[in-house]
Amino acid sequence: MESKATILVGVTGSIAAYKAADLVSKLVKAGHTVQVIMTREATELVTPLTFATLSRHPVTLNLFEEPAEWKPQHVSLADDADLLVIAPATANVIAKLALGLADDALSSIALACQAPLLIAPAMNGKMWQHPATQQNVMTLKKRGAQFIGPEAGMLACGYEGLGRLWNVNGIAAEIERLLKHGRKRK
Repeated sequence: MESKATILVGVTGSIAAYKAADLVSKLVKAGHTVQVIMTREATELVTPLTFATLSRHPVTLNLFEEPAEWKPQHVSLADDADLLVIAPATANVIAKLALGLADDALSSIALACQAPLLIAPAMNGKMWQHPATQQNVMTLKKRGAQFIGPEAGMLACGYEGLGRLWNVNGIAAEIERLLKHGRKRK
């Protein structure tokens, strides 16, 4: 079966990282090629082996892994992508993307990627509502990034509020919608 699309899934250090495993599984079952990029913090919550098994591809953890081809890995992954999804996206990663920082594999790939960007935030509600985070979100939206969530509910920190990762089925549906109407970022 030929792959429908190549989707990069960035997984960051939110407690909701375990839900990204379900998302990757759903995307692979839908016929997509999925390449997972994990931040160092994400590996503290879910192992790369989980994502390698579900995606059927090696997981990108850093920029200095031996590339399979002559192009630097962050460039080749970015070039091949039809969509970049970051789920869950922490306040830290949202800030790095807004500032154009490229100090790890995920932020470097995001900076090199011209495919549409879908961000699914997950963090403490106070962090989500902080003016700095909201300014970073607005900056990314102005550049063409799409956001899904967060949603309200019980948070891992014990608070109730806005900050939960959007429902995985909803994220998968939004991915399909974006792929159907795909466009390159500005």
